[in-house]
Amino acid sequence: MERCSWVGSDKIYLDYHDKEWGIPEYDSRALWEKLILDGFQAGLSWITILKKRDAFRLAFAGFEPGIIAQWGTKEVDLLLKNVNIVRHRGKIEATIGNAKAFNQLETEMPFSDRIWGYVEGVPIDNGYSSRSQVPTKSGLSLKISNDLRGFGFKFCGPTIVYAWMEACGLVNNHLTTCHRYQPVRNMAKYLRN
Repeated sequence: MERCSWVGSDKIYLDYHDKEWGIPEYDSRALWEKLILDGFQAGLSWITILKKRDAFRLAFAGFEPGIIAQWGTKEVDLLLKNVNIVRHRGKIEATIGNAKAFNQLETEMPFSDRIWGYVEGVPIDNGYSSRSQVPTKSGLSLKISNDLRGFGFKFCGPTIVYAWMEACGLVNNHLTTCHRYQPVRNMAKYLRN
């Protein structure tokens, strides 16, 4: 069975690739969680975040923005002592600020609707056959990044946003040789009907 070349052989990576990566995500809270985790990944390998994801969910109250937006110095200090997560003050404080920004956006329009509006509700299917063809950012990821920053988000640069778009299925970047390419592509076709 052929997979995208970045996967490697670790079971956690295999499961993530085969069962989650690239599948269109429409839940606003889940989209936000994945954006936050992609922000924590900056400068690290994604497998580090995957291995700590359950600990992150526990430490960050299930990534419920309404709860996290109320946090302050006390919670930041506690999180900085939590050896089970990535202990980076800037990223932790950004998560609290991002929760506040998310909550504000949700009062205007569901976050999911706003994000999927960038692709008119239909995942972009690039049809790449080689990892060397896959960019690390795009004009669209730059636009989304700039818009999110304008709303007060942090740790959401265009490279982070592009990886998040791939993970959440806004972009289908499974290689055409990957066994997941066609099933994910079919999901996009279904959405067009």
